[in-house]
Amino acid sequence: MDPCTLYRRLTDRKRAAIIGAAIEEFRAAGFEATSMDRIAARASVSKRTVYNHFPSKEALFAAILHELWDESQTSQAPAYRADEPLRPQLLELLMRKLRLLNDEAFLSLARVAIAAGIHSPERARDMVARLGEREEDLTVWVRAAAADGRLKTADPVFAALQLQGLVKGFAFWPQVTMGQPPLSNSEQKKIAESAADMFLARYA
Repeated sequence: MDPCTLYRRLTDRKRAAIIGAAIEEFRAAGFEATSMDRIAARASVSKRTVYNHFPSKEALFAAILHELWDESQTSQAPAYRADEPLRPQLLELLMRKLRLLNDEAFLSLARVAIAAGIHSPERARDMVARLGEREEDLTVWVRAAAADGRLKTADPVFAALQLQGLVKGFAFWPQVTMGQPPLSNSEQKKIAESAADMFLARYA
């Protein structure tokens, strides 16, 4: 193995160890009490190594959220298809979203983010923005369908947020704030179908 390949593998291994340690620390102690020192100790790396990968605790937290999203997806988000019915396309996107919202690691970190945001409105805005970055798939789809004349809305972002609200009211907020169990596959399907039908009844 050449030195460059070995270095990349070691670097990837250390990054994975840092993320794994950070997840455990954030879940155990919360955002405020977690320090880069504690993460470095749990990951068995130096503090400098942690900062080489992640410039701040906020950046590390955001990277974790992104990795959890990536792990929950098996393929690239489907794009809008003009020659196919809207409902199956929308259901495919909503089921992808529900898989993420059903991930206990993601829900645990969402609780951490919300608790940290209560004490710092500025941090809350930043975390909400980071959490929302991966919701763009639905917004892009809604915008494309509207541009094609198949959805009637002058504000695709607002319409997409409404759709996300329909889903999160059953598959995110009850689990994050009230400790309700994750949804079964049949429950996810029921929520996706109901949300899609209500959305299309309003906008299609």
